[in-house]
Amino acid sequence: MMEQYRNLEISELPLSSQFFSDKVSCFLEAAGLRMDALDTYYAVQSPAGDILAGAGISGDIIKCVAVSEEVRSEGLLAPLVSRIIQDASLRGLHNLKVFTKPQYRELFESLGFRMIAQAPQAVLLENGRGLASYCEYLRSMRRPGRSGVVVMNANPFTLGHRYLLSEALKHVDTLYVIPVMEDVSMFPYSERKAMIEAAGLGDRLVVLDGSSYTISAATFPTYFLKDLSAASEEQMRLDLDLFAKHIVPSLGVSVRFVGSEPSDALTARYNSLMGELLPVEVMEIGRLKAGGEYVSASRVRGYLNAGQYEKASALVPVSSRPYLLAALAERALRMELETPLKPGLVCPESTGAHKDMDYSVMLRGIAAIRPFFAPMASALTADELQSLGIEAEKAMLAATGGVNTHRGAIYAFGLVLNAVAREMQNADRQTFIQKACSENAVSILRNSQTAKDLHFTDKSIRGARAIALTGYRQLLEDWLPFYRRERNIGKLLIYIIASLDDTCIVHRAGEKRALEVRREAEQLLNNYSEDNLRLMCERFQEDNISPGGAADMLALTIFIDSVI
Repeated sequence: MMEQYRNLEISELPLSSQFFSDKVSCFLEAAGLRMDALDTYYAVQSPAGDILAGAGISGDIIKCVAVSEEVRSEGLLAPLVSRIIQDASLRGLHNLKVFTKPQYRELFESLGFRMIAQAPQAVLLENGRGLASYCEYLRSMRRPGRSGVVVMNANPFTLGHRYLLSEALKHVDTLYVIPVMEDVSMFPYSERKAMIEAAGLGDRLVVLDGSSYTISAATFPTYFLKDLSAASEEQMRLDLDLFAKHIVPSLGVSVRFVGSEPSDALTARYNSLMGELLPVEVMEIGRLKAGGEYVSASRVRGYLNAGQYEKASALVPVSSRPYLLAALAERALRMELETPLKPGLVCPESTGAHKDMDYSVMLRGIAAIRPFFAPMASALTADELQSLGIEAEKAMLAATGGVNTHRGAIYAFGLVLNAVAREMQNADRQTFIQKACSENAVSILRNSQTAKDLHFTDKSIRGARAIALTGYRQLLEDWLPFYRRERNIGKLLIYIIASLDDTCIVHRAGEKRALEVRREAEQLLNNYSEDNLRLMCERFQEDNISPGGAADMLALTIFIDSVI
């Protein structure tokens, strides 16, 4: 019977197609599996197009492995997995993991994989030295005396997290913290780790590197969905089995600390299973309360999503606040990008007047400059701020293939982030922010090669630099009050276009057309409607007009609205 399957080809099914996505989902459902997020799905199909065997890969994890019952003895899975290993190797992935059912364990072991954790209905294997190398690293970090460990996502690091660590330190000589490495959170791993390191709890606290071996897409994917199901139960057991067999002996810890969980059923169950499965003491520490409510990262994220920095910052240590500001800066840039019907500008449904950029390129630009926002907020001098801006611009151009998506935003947000981070001790926030922005803008202008012979009152200083030198007075005194009255981002953009000396428009269309654009924007405000807005979008696209300066000021207004 094997002959009829020998020449069947292995296909990569395009999951972007709803047809193939549904087809794979139905195949997996028949095998008792559910469809996970996958980069690629490989399948052996019958001549009639039915999937006989399939396996997917997400990052470095092979999963959704299944074989139709009628062909399980035909050896279809081995060449399928070999193909995945080969393709992954071409992409530089040489340490693959596989999350699968116990029945496929022997097959994967025959292909060079080793089991690293197991649960009643799932096993985790890998074919490289990833876990061995990580355990060697952990052993190198061991200290003498009684030690404990905390695994935390810290998304973001709150006063509650700080309280948990300070209480845990009372019971051990050394406390290790392992940050969750998986980057599916509002705050990326690098920022979450940095926030923990900045907690200021002394040298008995050791922040370790995270890995894919503790609460990750490989060991516990439903953690990030907060899905309490049969699948999550298996994943919790798998994660804790790996922790018990490899992390605990490598670190030599005798206690794992957890925060009590009054509301999240999945985390509460995970804490309970720790007590059953780990070979060390599990010590639960009560949650910190503030204002009659538990301090939680989800509460902070809720405030940030609503643009309420003051409420969010009250729940985190001072050292975490620059990272909250970074998240709000990214939020503002994304809100500007997501706004539809922006004349001449990129939005989800249009490239506006641009031929070199689109929505996806703009997103890459935002992602590239996000890591620079917290350092900008914390910069101590204008020179340091300028250096960070230069590095952010390089990162942006590298990510976008040389396309300038956010040069103006880097400059403006750098000034304002730094001012906001410094102003918290001042009663008159708006005045302080204006003064601090102006001072930094003056210092940066003095450093500029193009500013050698210019006076700060010279008319040759225009656009972004000119408005920065005023400390964004027009934004604070005009555009921000307008936005708070109207709460309409699209209308705010037109209001800014009508009043801003936008050198982006001058560069593309000339002085005369720039003045006409301002008058057109004023007329639209007097007779504002979606139809009239669409007509302006069409005109700007035809005339190659892009009010990029106004777009930057729109995003900056949204940001400032969230912080003062």
